[in-house]
Amino acid sequence: MNKFEQLGLNESLLMAIKDLGFENPSEVQEKAIPLLLEQNTDIVALAQTGTGKTAAFGFPLIQKIDANNRNTQALILSPTRELCLQITNEIKQYSKYVKGLNTVAVYGGASITEQAREVKRGAQIIVATPGRMQDMINRGLVNITQLEFCILDEADEMLNMGFYEDIVSILSTTPDEKNTWLFSATMPQEVARIAKEFMRTPQEITVGHKNAGSATVSHEFYLVNARDRYEALKRLADANPDIFSVVFCRTKRDTQAVAEKLIEDGYNAAALHGDLSQAQRDGVMKSFRGRQIQMLVATDVAARGIDVDNITHVVNYQLPDEIETYNHRSGRTGRAGKLGTSIVIITKSELRKISSIERIIKQKFEEKTIPSGIEICEIQLLHLANKIKDVEVDHEIDNYLPAINNVLEDLTKEELIKKMVSVEFNRFINYYKKTRDLSSQSAGERRESDGAPRENNNGAVRYFVNIGSRDNFDWMSLKDYLKETLDLGRDDVFKVDVKEGFSFFNTDAEHSDKVMEILNNVQLEGRRINVEISKNDGGGRRDHNGRSSSGGSRGGFNRGGGERSGGFGSRSSSAPRGDRGGSREGGFGSRSSSAPRNEGGFSDRSSRRSEGFGGSAPKRPRKS
Repeated sequence: MNKFEQLGLNESLLMAIKDLGFENPSEVQEKAIPLLLEQNTDIVALAQTGTGKTAAFGFPLIQKIDANNRNTQALILSPTRELCLQITNEIKQYSKYVKGLNTVAVYGGASITEQAREVKRGAQIIVATPGRMQDMINRGLVNITQLEFCILDEADEMLNMGFYEDIVSILSTTPDEKNTWLFSATMPQEVARIAKEFMRTPQEITVGHKNAGSATVSHEFYLVNARDRYEALKRLADANPDIFSVVFCRTKRDTQAVAEKLIEDGYNAAALHGDLSQAQRDGVMKSFRGRQIQMLVATDVAARGIDVDNITHVVNYQLPDEIETYNHRSGRTGRAGKLGTSIVIITKSELRKISSIERIIKQKFEEKTIPSGIEICEIQLLHLANKIKDVEVDHEIDNYLPAINNVLEDLTKEELIKKMVSVEFNRFINYYKKTRDLSSQSAGERRESDGAPRENNNGAVRYFVNIGSRDNFDWMSLKDYLKETLDLGRDDVFKVDVKEGFSFFNTDAEHSDKVMEILNNVQLEGRRINVEISKNDGGGRRDHNGRSSSGGSRGGFNRGGGERSGGFGSRSSSAPRGDRGGSREGGFGSRSSSAPRNEGGFSDRSSRRSEGFGGSAPKRPRKS
C-alpha cells in the first residue's frame, strides 16, 4: 500500500501522487498532512530545504479548497520568482484531477496586467512574491478579503531579503479568521515576530533540530590562500569528475566572473543571478536540469528557486554574510534520501566561521586538503577507464572496424590501452606535474593566531586617493562610500584619514587588486578617481601601473613590463588551452580546455562580501 493513502488524502490527490511516482512521504509530510487535514489550525513547520515542504502544505491545501468557488481562497508567498513558478507548477501537478481548480503565479519581471487578468478569470490559489503581491493589492487588481489560507514558504529567506514590511502589509489585508501556515528552514527572530503577531496559538512541527542541517549532507572545508581560491575550485571539480553542483558566490559580479572563467577554462558552467532576464534565467535552469551544465554559479537569492534532483555537491566559493544562509545552501544537495556534499573553500581570516556554522547545523566539518595534481591525474585516469568499460557500444562502428584494425594492427593490447588513455591523460599530467601544492596552513595550526586584531596592520595595504573633505567626505562617509563601491565587508576598509583634497585608507593585501582595478575606473561627479598604493602617509606612493610617484622603490605589482608576479592576468604560455568550443563532461574525455590557467595568474581581488574570484580584469563589470 502506498503510504500516502494512510495520511487521509482523497482519491484525486492519490491519483496524482501515483502519477508522480511518490511512494513514501517525507518526515515533514507525515507530520504536517494529517494535522492540516484534520484541524483548522495555524502551524509553524521547521524543516530543512529539500525535505518536501511544498507537498506538505500543498496536498492538504488542495483538499480543503472549494474548486466550485472561483474566489481566491489561498495565498502562498515565496521569496523569488523561480520558487514561485516552481510551487505553482507543483500545485498544478498535484491538483491535475481536481476539476475547476486554478492556480496562478504572480511575480515580478512579467506583465502585471496579464497576471491580473488570469486572477480575474478565477484563481482559487495565488502563488506570489511579496513585492508583486503588494503592488497588485495597492492597484486593486486582486481581492484577498475572502482568503481562508495564507502560506509563508521559506519565511526566513523572505525576511532575509527585506520583505518584512511587505509581508506585514499583506497579512494585515487578509481576514483575521484565516489559517496561516508558516514553513521555514530556520527560526530567526523576525520569523518568530511574524508568528507572534499574525498567528493564533500555532502548532509547531520540527523535523530534526531547529536550524539543524540535513543528515544526508556531509560538510567539508578546504583551507587555501586567498589568491588560490579559483584554482582550488577547479581542482575540486577535476577531483570529482561526475560533479553536478551549485557554486555559491556572494555577489552578482563575482558570480558572473567565476562562471566566465570556468567556461573559458573548458568547464560546463553558467551564471545565475538577478541581472539576468527571466528568459535567460529560464534558459540556464533548463540547461542545468538537463545536466548540460555541471557547475551552476549562483547568488543566494537566485538559487532560492533551484529544485533539481541529484545535485552531488554544493560549493561555497565564498561563505554567506549570514551564517544561517549556509543551511539553505547545503540543502540544495542530499535530497530525497540521497547523499550529498557541501564544500567550503575558506581562507585563514574566515576560519572562525566554521565553528559558528557547526553550532547552528549541529554537525561537524571535516577539514581536507586540496588534492595534488598527481592525485587528480590518478582520479581522472580511473574515471576514464571506468567510462570506457561501461560505455554502450553503437554497432554502427562495426562498419569502420576493418579500417581501424588496419591502423592499429601493429600495437599490442598494452600499447593500445596506453595510447588510448594518453590521448586525454597527457594534457592533465603535462599541466599538473608543473603545478605547486595549494594546501594552506591547517586549521589546527591556525587556532592560536585566529583572534589577532585586524588593526595590527600585518599584511595591510595603505592607499592614497584623490578625494577628500572638499568632496563632502568625512572619514565615516568615505569609508561607507568605499565599502559600497568596492563591495567590501564592514571591517574590510579601515584607518581612513581624510584631508582636504585627498585621503588615505587601508585594506588587507588580498583586496589590493580589486581596489586598484575598480577605483581607477570610477568617476565622482565627472572627475576621475585616482588611487595609488602608499608606503606611508606622505610619500613613496605607487600609481596603478606600479610606478613610484616620489622616487620610492618599485615592488609588488610590477605591471609595467613583463609578466606580473602573483597578480591577476598572468597566463602560462606553456599551458595548453585546447579547443574551447567543446564541452567538458567531467573526466578527461571531453575537456575542451586542456589545462587550467597558470597558477600564479589568479589573485584574490576580494573581500568578505566578494572574496576572491580570480577572473581576469577585462571580464569584470566596471563602474565609470
